[in-house]
Amino acid sequence: MMKLAALQMKSVGGDIAANLARIGAAAVEASRQGATLLVTPELGVTGYGAGDVIRDIAEAADGPIVQRLQQISAEAGIAIIAGFAEREGDAVYNSAVHVDGDAAPTVYRKSHLYGDYERSLFTPAEPSTRLFEHQGVRCGMLICYDVEFPENVRRLALAGADAVLVPTALPAGWSGTFIADHMIQTRAFENQLFVAYINHCGSDAMFSFAGSSRIASPDGQLLAKANSADETLIFAEIDPGLFAISRLENTYLRDLQRPRG
Repeated sequence: MMKLAALQMKSVGGDIAANLARIGAAAVEASRQGATLLVTPELGVTGYGAGDVIRDIAEAADGPIVQRLQQISAEAGIAIIAGFAEREGDAVYNSAVHVDGDAAPTVYRKSHLYGDYERSLFTPAEPSTRLFEHQGVRCGMLICYDVEFPENVRRLALAGADAVLVPTALPAGWSGTFIADHMIQTRAFENQLFVAYINHCGSDAMFSFAGSSRIASPDGQLLAKANSADETLIFAEIDPGLFAISRLENTYLRDLQRPRG
């Protein structure tokens, strides 16, 4: 079992220092309230709508951004998932990193880029399964648009994930409202796992965000939610053992028919 914290955050476009400071303050507060893992939004370290500058400030997975996140994690006593722009050679990826003090980071690269804006900045990664254990809970990562493809969540569920943690930059509007209010709970229910979907709020130079961060449980209920406007921390207890009855009644993974051959 783990206590999960999620920061619905208003990032500053292009200001890595300011965004890391905000994540650091949230890490201290979340740890003080007993959480052991903090999830923050997509590209929260760089700002989502920073534009072309994102390519200029992208860093390697062992660069200063990740090193600073590791330092924040160690000082606050809490693991962190944060979104950043990752450079490898000439390629720039929309990535999320899990850090837990001095332990080796786990990096996930977004596979499904959304719209011309993201495609102009990033290289799409091949769909991948990145799992880590935290407090006895097996966690996987996706980023924003990835979770809207059921195959991605199902792949993690079949690999044994108990929870899928999703930094996002969901824009305001009718489709964003539908995703936050219906799709996230459906993904949790149809795969019998937890889904944490953590968004920006407010606006930056290019986008207005839906807020509406959600943490859903395997029975399709919401354990925690944020409103559409405010920067806030939300919390949820993630205990797979409490949902054994749901898994007995909704045996989707066990009954899944796989093709022969």
